[in-house]
Amino acid sequence: MTKPLRLLAGGVGAALLLSACMGGTTDDGKDSAAGYDPAATVELTWWTGQTEEAEKVAEGLAAEYHAAHPNVTIKTSPGAPTTDDLLTKLSAGFAGGSYPDISYAYGNWAGDLGASGKTQDLTAYVQEPSFGWTEMPEAARTVATANGKVIGVPALVDNLALIYNKAIFDKAGVAYPTDDWSWDDFRQAAKKLTDPATKTYGTAYSVSGSEDTTWHLWPLLWQNGGKILDGTKPAFNSDAGVTALETLRVMAVDDKSMYLDQTDEKYHPLFNSGRVAMILTGPWALLEIKEAKLAYGVTNLPGVNGDHQTVSGPDLWVLFDHDDVNRAGAARDFIKWLTSAQIDAKWNLKVGNLPLRTTEKDTPEFAAYVKEYPGGQKFFDNLTNAKQARPTVPGYEVLSRNVGDAIASVLQGRASAKDALDEAAKKSADAVVN
Repeated sequence: MTKPLRLLAGGVGAALLLSACMGGTTDDGKDSAAGYDPAATVELTWWTGQTEEAEKVAEGLAAEYHAAHPNVTIKTSPGAPTTDDLLTKLSAGFAGGSYPDISYAYGNWAGDLGASGKTQDLTAYVQEPSFGWTEMPEAARTVATANGKVIGVPALVDNLALIYNKAIFDKAGVAYPTDDWSWDDFRQAAKKLTDPATKTYGTAYSVSGSEDTTWHLWPLLWQNGGKILDGTKPAFNSDAGVTALETLRVMAVDDKSMYLDQTDEKYHPLFNSGRVAMILTGPWALLEIKEAKLAYGVTNLPGVNGDHQTVSGPDLWVLFDHDDVNRAGAARDFIKWLTSAQIDAKWNLKVGNLPLRTTEKDTPEFAAYVKEYPGGQKFFDNLTNAKQARPTVPGYEVLSRNVGDAIASVLQGRASAKDALDEAAKKSADAVVN
């Protein structure tokens, strides 16, 4: 399975905020599902955001739920031509009153969706013991929380780790990466594995300026003791941020051991074809690597002084309020069912994703997953290294694009790390709001 690009123009976030100001519901503290009658006849609209294969699985699960709850009909569709288009369609739907009960959403949309005034407040609901909220990774739970309120439930969890091609290492006589590698170990290996004659690179990085560019920097920032925001003030241009970006710059500019992908779409195929020795990526890459029949390994990200923090990019099922207690309550019950350990094993593991819950590690489905996808266990274990989350605040998309442009400029030798990050912080100063 290929991970959808986390790419979104900053203007969409602004459109969401505008729709909230023009038509968002007021926060009166009332539970949108108070008085829910589980026996009421309800029709729910579910935008899955999935490709054709996964959409068929989703439709099958919706039918299974309906069979057990005949009074609840679930109208299931992808919701938009691509996952990236969902936020634009949601924004338009808020203005016109035609938005779904449940929608897939990238985690980095949470701040803007929370600001729409259209989401349910699930904070108390997910704390009910039967929900098992703490079985989901902390970073995913944090991303589901916008402005102090839980607006959705994790739909997908992942993280970044290091995947390497054993054949390229063997040919160069370089020892395989370990979980204890530092970034200097990574750099030195990348230099040895780069061969201009065969156009083979030690590693690769996206310079499209998208979220794929930006979120790969955050683990290095955190490992160096930095943070993305200080309150609502950009803080990524600290000494820690400069050190993090300089770590990448020396490989791209000085060593020329890093393939720079202008599109986000080339570095994975190059790895799969044996032209890149190491990539920093997630479990979504495993299917295509398997299909390429590569001998590969997976380790933690390189670290700083033994800190191997990673970043998780959780996606969400966001639940929306239509001033109908039975729709609100039925939507909650369906998502609780869908994300339960028993049903999630039929959903995420079925389509090649990591399980949502720690309790799934003992299921037959997880055993089959780690057998089919070597390295899957490492990605599952690496969730414990996802200790921080990207900010769930309105304006993160603008900040991300500014940082992505800064990274791209530095890795292509057009600016210094300090100057580029300072400029990105200046441009982002008014973008992030409470």
